[in-house]
Amino acid sequence: MVAAERLPELRAVHPEATCEPAIEPPPSRAARIWTREAAIVELLRGRLAIVGPITAHALAESLAIDTAEADAALLALESEGIVLRGTFSTGVATADREWCDRRLLARIHRYTLNRLRAEIEPVSPADFMRFLFAWQHVEPSSRLSGIDGLRAALESLDGFELAADAWERAVLPDRVDGYQPSMLDTLCLTGEVGWARLSSSARDATQLVGATPVALFLREHGDAWQTLREPDVARPFPPSLKLRRTAEALAEAGQGRERGSERPALQDERDDLGETARVVLDALRARGALFVAELITACGLDEAGVRDALADLVAAGLVASDGFGGLRLIVRASGRRGAPAASRNNVTGRWSLLSRVSGDGGDREAAVELQARSLLRRYGVVFRRLLAREANVAPWRELTRVYRRLEARGEIRGGRFVSGMSGEQFALGDAIERLREIRRTPPDGRCLVISAADPLNLAGIVTVGDRVRAVTTSRVAYRNGVPLAALEGDYVRPLILGSDIAPLLAAEVATSLAGRPMPAVLSGFVGRS
Repeated sequence: MVAAERLPELRAVHPEATCEPAIEPPPSRAARIWTREAAIVELLRGRLAIVGPITAHALAESLAIDTAEADAALLALESEGIVLRGTFSTGVATADREWCDRRLLARIHRYTLNRLRAEIEPVSPADFMRFLFAWQHVEPSSRLSGIDGLRAALESLDGFELAADAWERAVLPDRVDGYQPSMLDTLCLTGEVGWARLSSSARDATQLVGATPVALFLREHGDAWQTLREPDVARPFPPSLKLRRTAEALAEAGQGRERGSERPALQDERDDLGETARVVLDALRARGALFVAELITACGLDEAGVRDALADLVAAGLVASDGFGGLRLIVRASGRRGAPAASRNNVTGRWSLLSRVSGDGGDREAAVELQARSLLRRYGVVFRRLLAREANVAPWRELTRVYRRLEARGEIRGGRFVSGMSGEQFALGDAIERLREIRRTPPDGRCLVISAADPLNLAGIVTVGDRVRAVTTSRVAYRNGVPLAALEGDYVRPLILGSDIAPLLAAEVATSLAGRPMPAVLSGFVGRS
């Protein structure tokens, strides 16, 4: 069956064909002389515009021609950019290649995405927080165990930066039952996990303290996180100093190839360090990775001086050690700088410079895609507002490009997953199933307390109410995914104003926050826990 205007092409393919009743094509179409090959191309062009994905064998049967002739015509159409080939239908064997009109395929794909997005029923922010507690293994029933569990927890927190002393005081023990520092040391010293400061540091306060932000990440992703690192040359300088450093940068650019000089940005970092830190930095740059004992010999300093210098370099984001013990030791000694600290029982490893990777071109694009995937692993569902506490996060427009591409490939889903959140939202398939399960499961009514430095401190971000500063010693109490109160220092602060809370629940919340039996107090001074 063909349209009347296609009769000249059909007669060129099948000269013996007759029409009952007899009809003739329009004069404007009958004047052209067709070859068999060109006629087959035109017939298939019109057919593909309406039939959707179809195999060459099916097209050949519809025109009563050989499959080889249909293949040749389809290749001609493909060279014109009219059709695409691939496997588009479910249940079709990979060997059975399908063909489809490009514009028709785009419409099918757009309708499919719209249908998939419409299938999803969004959950409330409280249910989303319940989902996150289970997704990140903070919920007691979903916690991990052992060194493999620790690696899984760190994989979900890959690249997240928080207070240095919060990792082992609150965040990792809340996710891994029976957590021991030796477990993290093992992962670091075997090359699976690394640590470093990734965000820019304040130049007027480079001393490392427990609140200094530090990230843990999979070591194979280290270069990507350095690529996304904020430039440290953004600090304003006096005009005269700007001119001097510009001249130095131009001189370095002209002589760098001859003598392998350092980059101007690295020179600026060196200028902001103390004299002892410069000595240690020069030793690491000249000799590579060194143990503390080797640094003492190379720099002519005592152990306390070397460790104080390393603390400044870590705070500036310039160095790191093989093991987490190096950071652990410095943080513990930060309150007594200058005092010698015995390190025989600490697993430190060697200290080395952090590589600075250029953030241009393909390297940055790959790093942004890695960050986009890491955010999906961390939260299951990603939207712009959720990233308020992410340090060095790429602009949302760049992340959105990655997520749209992944959605087009069918790797993730787009839609409206959490109600009350503006903008586009994207989710992993597993996360959608868990969200549905959480929505069907009634809340248990238990009180869950996390550190305010925890990545799941999303009070005032995902939920309504005030935010809570990301301080390690502060705590936030959640019940059924709703933040009720926060313990900040010696004071309890309610996070839901204008709501009456039962005395028994208030007592449970206060007791959970303070860590000892407390009366029904959700606001005011409670003393130290």
